[in-house]
Amino acid sequence: MNYEFFIAKRIIGSKSYKSSVSAPIIKIGIAAITIGIVVMLIAIATGLGLQKKVREKVVAFNGHITINEFNSNESNESIVPISVTQNFYPKFNNVDGVKHIQAVATKFGIVRTETDFEGIVLKGVGADYDWTYIQDFLVEGELPVYEGKLSNDVVISSYLANRLGFKLNDTFQVVFKKESIEDIPFQRRFKIVGIFNSGFQDIDKNFMIGDISHIQRMNKWESNEIGNFEVYLNDFTELSEIEQQIRNQTPSFLDTQTIEEKFDTTFEWIKIFDNNTYGIIAIMIIVAGINMITALLVLILERTQMIGILKALGSSNWSIRKMFLYNATYLVCLGLFWGNLIGLGLLFAQQKFGVLKFPDPEQYYVSIIPVHIGLDYIILLNIGTFIACFLMLLIPSIIITKISPVKAIRFE
Repeated sequence: MNYEFFIAKRIIGSKSYKSSVSAPIIKIGIAAITIGIVVMLIAIATGLGLQKKVREKVVAFNGHITINEFNSNESNESIVPISVTQNFYPKFNNVDGVKHIQAVATKFGIVRTETDFEGIVLKGVGADYDWTYIQDFLVEGELPVYEGKLSNDVVISSYLANRLGFKLNDTFQVVFKKESIEDIPFQRRFKIVGIFNSGFQDIDKNFMIGDISHIQRMNKWESNEIGNFEVYLNDFTELSEIEQQIRNQTPSFLDTQTIEEKFDTTFEWIKIFDNNTYGIIAIMIIVAGINMITALLVLILERTQMIGILKALGSSNWSIRKMFLYNATYLVCLGLFWGNLIGLGLLFAQQKFGVLKFPDPEQYYVSIIPVHIGLDYIILLNIGTFIACFLMLLIPSIIITKISPVKAIRFE
């Protein structure tokens, strides 16, 4: 054990240290670091949690990447059919990172009741459709099964159900236009077997999910013709790289579009949370660092005579600085410990019980404030905070080099 660490340990453990003038200031410094860590953990966890939750909802109904025919159609309706006879379907074996690919089609229609009407988009799906993503949003009923035979079972959102007064197992009529406006429109009757609530109103107020065979028949498509493909990935962070690989593996007449391009406004909005989080982290680290600088300055001032005696006995400036840096490091670690204990405790409580909720769920697309707890950012945050505080503490320790042994010993 080096003697600098030994003396620092004796200072920390002494009774006079705990009852000294600097004790309240040191406690304030520890509290500043504790509060800073708590605030930073909450800011990162809620920011990442909200981004992840919104992203999951958008991806659940659209996939990570869409493959469709090149055309100028910007509506929600499939116009130009695509054959499912493709090298990449039903499995995208040529590209790593692809989890699932499914064929879908969409068609605009109007729900008509005795007292009301509402525009909707029927999303037609088949036997290859992965219901796993929708399962989490199902609030009533069950998910339909489409296995080749024409089915009238559909899943609608609770938003549409409440707006139109529908309940589980109700039947309703939807009118779809034909190619010519003058022709008599298609009329289809559907049965509600499931009700979902994603909390993402742009999806809930528009989409219902049904059998793709209805769209194929109304559009006079063959059974192997669909509107577009939806591709799901294993890792969202590889979206751009995999999209480029998929683009290279698909025919020239097919276009690819990422979910970030399709919902650019939504993804730009959630990226703003990163800037807010970075700002909070910077402010909290600066505040915690300033408080620790103040505590160390008071501690040095209080131990001026000890510094003078150690210098007179032959201790170097760096040796004495190390004693006080050991002391300050202990205080920083103490603040980090309590900050992590309180911060993670609050985050686990929110994750488990969902105590805190958004006052306006429609604005944030979720009702309960989501949190994402990850070991990676917790470790990086603690290491970053420790290094930042330590570097800032080097500044006040320079004062030790300016202290004269003779004046310090006589210091009262």
